[in-house]
Amino acid sequence: MTSTDVPSHRYAEGMATRRIVLGDAHVDRAEANKTDFDKPFQELITEAAWGHVWSRPGWTKRQRSIVTIALLAALGQDEELVMHIKATANTGATQDDICEALLHVAIYAGVPAANHAIKLAKQVYKDLATAEKTA
Repeated sequence: MTSTDVPSHRYAEGMATRRIVLGDAHVDRAEANKTDFDKPFQELITEAAWGHVWSRPGWTKRQRSIVTIALLAALGQDEELVMHIKATANTGATQDDICEALLHVAIYAGVPAANHAIKLAKQVYKDLATAEKTA
């Protein structure tokens, strides 16, 4: 997409969903840091992941959040996992939901993957609680 192109419907829908799930501050930072090198990738994930998948009817943002976290934990995608755990504040997925998802990860993807994801989740929740106390 060039600067003269009009965003597709899926891109616009994806950007709206991305902002709902990740928050304006996160998306604004990502957009500000976008370069010519990663612009095509950013457009792809906005249209495909956020516009085609996250914007589909049938599952709630909470359900998609739980599944995404389980998949990222199983794959060992730490940065994305942390980002999506933080996003549960916007999706409605609870700590109990994430605990249950990570129990599934332990059984179906391996204890080490779940153990590491639990460590990361605990740190995210600790950081969020600290930020709430200082706010």
